[in-house]
Parts: sequence; structure tokens; C-alpha cells
Amino acid sequence: MTPRSFLLSQEVSDYVRASSEPLDEVAAALVAETAQLAARGEVPATFQVAVEQGVLMQLLTGALGVRRAVEIGTFTGFSALCIARGLADGGRLLCLDRSEEWTAVARRYWERAGVADRVELRLGEALDLLRAVPAEPVFDLAFVDADKAGYPAYVEELHPRMRPGGLVLLDNTLRSGRVLAPVSEEDHVLVALNAALATDPRFETVLLPLADGLTVLRVR
Repeated sequence: MTPRSFLLSQEVSDYVRASSEPLDEVAAALVAETAQLAARGEVPATFQVAVEQGVLMQLLTGALGVRRAVEIGTFTGFSALCIARGLADGGRLLCLDRSEEWTAVARRYWERAGVADRVELRLGEALDLLRAVPAEPVFDLAFVDADKAGYPAYVEELHPRMRPGGLVLLDNTLRSGRVLAPVSEEDHVLVALNAALATDPRFETVLLPLADGLTVLRVR
């Protein structure tokens, strides 16, 4: 039940992971527990980012020397764990999520990994929580993996809070290929947002065919 790119066969996906930095015991246990929850139907399997995406996010966070990061949509905490581990000394990650139940799993693993002191979790409606953050350019990195219909509003609220040169990462921007034939309202929102971001003068933009699509925005 561990997510993989819809663009890859299981065999190629396994090869990609075998050829990448392996997860340590704590991260692997978190991924496994989340997969078990999904297998029992207690959580949606698609909410977990792909393992290789988490590895990339940790690498990017470290390479950029990120000190302040924000995550919108934390789920059981794997992506937050990766970002927190990549932070520069003294760095902090602000996580915004609405589920106390799922983030309780995240808290356990942040403690096990020794990064709980780097993470601040705020529970509630993500857009309201984000708007409560002062509109000052403080974040070096943002990761958005929440309700897809809210993505345009998240981008708008994030922009004044990002440092020049900072990165905004948007997950699931290929919608399992449905961007070519949108079905749901969320599909249509992402299609429109993808088109708008490609020509948005505020960002350098690339949509990567990683997992379910990862859009990377660099603030100009």
C-alpha cells in the first residue's frame, strides 16, 4: 500500500528506491505503519508521499540550508520528518493540519527520530492558520499537500511569506494523469492552477513527473 508513481511499474518503482538513499529504521517504520493503516482502510493510501519524494525533500532542504519551513497537510508525518531532518542547525518547521488523530502518529515518530523540538504543529483549518502567520518573508521552503481545491489560495497566501529564492513544493499536481481529462472539481482546479503557474511572473516553475506530480516554484 506504499504509494508509487502511477507512471512507473512496480518493478521500476522498486528499482528507483533501491537506487536511492535508503530510509533509516524510524522513517521505514513510519512508512510501514501508515501503509498498514491504509491496508485496513483507516486512512487513504494516497495521502502518503512516495518514499523517493521524501528522500528528495530532505536532500533539497539540506542543500538549500533551509532554516524556516512550513508544511500544509502533514498526515502521519513522513514528509515533515524528512524536512525536519534536512533543516539547518536551529531550523524550524511549522506544520498545519486538521487531524489530531493522524498527526498523533506523526508526533510519535518525530520523537523517536529526535526532531520533535524542530517541529511546531498547529491544528485547524490550514488556510486560517496560514493567514494567522504574519505576512513577512520568513520561509525558505513550503510544502503543500492538503485539500487540492485550496491550492490556489495556499499559493497566494504563501507568496508574501516566502523569502526571495525560496521554494514552494506542490504535491499531486498530475492527479494520476487526470490533468489530461479532469473529472472532479479538484482535478479542474489543479489544471487551471498548473496553467496559471507556468506563466506567473512571481515564480520560476517546473512540474516534475515525480510520484503523482511535484510542482516546484522558486520565488523570484
